[in-house]
Amino acid sequence: MRGSSPAASGSAQRPNSIAEPTGRLGVLTPGLGAVATTFMAGVESIRRGLSQPIGSLTQMATIRLGKRTDNRSPLIKDFTPLASLEDIVFGAWDPIPDDALTAARKAGVLEEKHLGPVADMLSSIRPMPAVFDQKYVTRINGTNVKKGKTKRDLAEQLRQDIRDFKAQNKLDRAVMVWCASTEIFIQPGSHHATLEQFEKAMDRNDAAIAPSMLYAYAAIMEGIPFANGAPNLTVDTPALLQLANDRGVPVSGKDFKTGQTWMKTIVAPGIKARMLGLAGWYSTNILGNRDGEVLDDPASFKTKEESKLSVLHTILQPEQYPALYKDFSHVVRINYYPPRGDNKEGWDNIDIVGWMGYPMQIKINFLCRDSILAAPIVLDLALFMDFAHRAGMKGIQEWLSFYFKSPMAAPGLQPEHDLFIQQTKLKNTLRHLMGEDQITHLGLEYYA
Repeated sequence: MRGSSPAASGSAQRPNSIAEPTGRLGVLTPGLGAVATTFMAGVESIRRGLSQPIGSLTQMATIRLGKRTDNRSPLIKDFTPLASLEDIVFGAWDPIPDDALTAARKAGVLEEKHLGPVADMLSSIRPMPAVFDQKYVTRINGTNVKKGKTKRDLAEQLRQDIRDFKAQNKLDRAVMVWCASTEIFIQPGSHHATLEQFEKAMDRNDAAIAPSMLYAYAAIMEGIPFANGAPNLTVDTPALLQLANDRGVPVSGKDFKTGQTWMKTIVAPGIKARMLGLAGWYSTNILGNRDGEVLDDPASFKTKEESKLSVLHTILQPEQYPALYKDFSHVVRINYYPPRGDNKEGWDNIDIVGWMGYPMQIKINFLCRDSILAAPIVLDLALFMDFAHRAGMKGIQEWLSFYFKSPMAAPGLQPEHDLFIQQTKLKNTLRHLMGEDQITHLGLEYYA
């Protein structure tokens, strides 16, 4: 027995009632592009002993238990009952019919020396026809697309895909992680207010119901946890949150926190911790993969921009510290530059203000590999969401904010963007669910 302390009030159960991860776990990804294929190839490479799971908390991070003097710091994967990598089965939808090996080669993230040893597995993964409408992602054309009279019909086809995939692969459980492109910006409205209104909107093919929402709806209806890796509205609506709570399904999102925003959630808390001022933060990116092409469309960029801009304001709290952060300038640009491929480059110019108003600058040039950073996030979210479901948790999983640019939170609650607070929240949630004491870092017990 892993512990017997009761969980606090809420949806979690006692630690000893967390179901064991027996059997096979399906990981379904809407999207079989750079991120999904890099994730799949990496997991298979790790399973074959060819690489290490670098970047994955579930596989490489430890968690401190008790006092520092207790010297109890097991690996997270040894402390919590997570599914084994050996038990993962991959599935995907994509409007482009390429198998995962072809898609990975086209994406250009991984070299042939890394694709070759896992080519047999990747070539066996063929995407199911996708729910796709170019109106929502204008820069992609696809032929591997479902047809239906209504959006409800399309959602039902996705539900059948899930049932068939589970049966064909003899799966005990499944999770869905959105790895597809950024859709155009959609404002939440009356169509998303209740489940009844949402389903009526599906029936009349309302433009406010985007394809990503149909995937989320299908997953929740099938009892499958859903994590949103893009800044799309998707599951972050009253209707689908109501459905997730009613069905006892965990959901999380949104927008994988990989490159430039990840750096902001590291640097901005440091500026605020020292009570230094901020006059402005200018960010620009060049990116040449499919994501860059999609974001070259102003409507899709608007969705991404909303996600990126929210981070600094929430961390710095200008309303609480007007002398330091009122009216700071924050500019974000993304430029499509095909030669860069998946190797995104981000430049940040940060104008800070110090003692007696003297200006200083911080310059960051981050040459990152977007999908290399995103792939372990997909793995962690799949395993943690499956764990949350087996622990009896449902609805928004705020403890997974660590992985997202624009974390979901309860209505009226400000999301937490500080990476280090997010990390503490994640690990304390694991301690809580497993019946261990919270870590406060107070430390006075060592000096009594």
